[in-house]
Amino acid sequence: MIPEPRNPIVQLPIVPERVLKAHRVDESFDNRFRACARLLQALWRERAELPIGTFTNHQGAKRRIGSLIAEAPADEGRNFLTPEIAEVARLETAYQEPGAMIDRTRLFGNLLSSMPMCFNLFAPLRRDLELAAKMLRSIIPGIDLKAVRHVWFEHSPGRIDPTLTGDRSAFDVAFVYERNDGKTGLVAVETKYSESCQEAAPPELNPRYAELSHTSGVYKEPDHAALRVNPLQQFFREHLLAQAAVLRGDYAEAYFVLIAPRHNHLVQNAARLYASFLAKPGKAQVPFVNIELEQVIEADGWAGQEVHALNLWERYCDWWRVDEVVRDALKATGETWLAKPTKSKAIALIGKAA
Repeated sequence: MIPEPRNPIVQLPIVPERVLKAHRVDESFDNRFRACARLLQALWRERAELPIGTFTNHQGAKRRIGSLIAEAPADEGRNFLTPEIAEVARLETAYQEPGAMIDRTRLFGNLLSSMPMCFNLFAPLRRDLELAAKMLRSIIPGIDLKAVRHVWFEHSPGRIDPTLTGDRSAFDVAFVYERNDGKTGLVAVETKYSESCQEAAPPELNPRYAELSHTSGVYKEPDHAALRVNPLQQFFREHLLAQAAVLRGDYAEAYFVLIAPRHNHLVQNAARLYASFLAKPGKAQVPFVNIELEQVIEADGWAGQEVHALNLWERYCDWWRVDEVVRDALKATGETWLAKPTKSKAIALIGKAA
């Protein structure tokens, strides 16, 4: 469906190969959404006048990719929307939890990664807990939230802890909050941008997951094999990690939240499939909440961060930028090839038809 001006874009294009090559984002394994997202990041980099970065493969071959930035601006923190957000990212990297897996190269140099997006979205909330509370109330209607107490990135309630899930599963960001009755709650967030839910998975889940899947009451069919493989295994692991923290008594309640772009059809399809395996949550179960990235950005603006929200939108969701370069590439060129009509018997037939 061709987008119409002043209407939301409901379908992203298949970007012409020559456009991808012109912006150095022609990656053969990209799906439709990822190609558009990579192009959008390259366009953002070009407008910001940031030098292109280089990828080195396992054989040592190097090539430039438009969705990467060069080492110097990466070290400066230019993958982040503001110097303050870059500072939070540097501090989180320095003080990361034991066993955390923060890939510094990906965080600081890869424009396409969901990791820097997570910081761009939520680092301002780390510095303003009242703003964090306002945002969470907006995106999770009905949450009993008096105040946000902590905002932690790449957080686990306990890596390799056998009383939880016994592995290294963690949340991209976690919000610890106080309820009106004084008890503590958790909002555990997984973010996706261009990812497809087909990323590398553990070869085998430990037996603790089989136990938790049954005792938690989260699933209709706790032994279903689909929960343990892509595209659902990461949701399964992190959801049960949040549930295990509640069962252990760390929190009175928790929410497991997925945030991904509206147009990332692979993630959105996976989220719908995952939801179909869930039992109706009771008071003891952690609910799964799927929130579109666009909704989070809108909530950010509503909470008073208008400039920040606009910058987020331009960086991650302004698909009209992609539409513009695709339209320019597909414009009609040259003289018309329609031949000048000549009078013939067909004219008479047309007249009779009229």
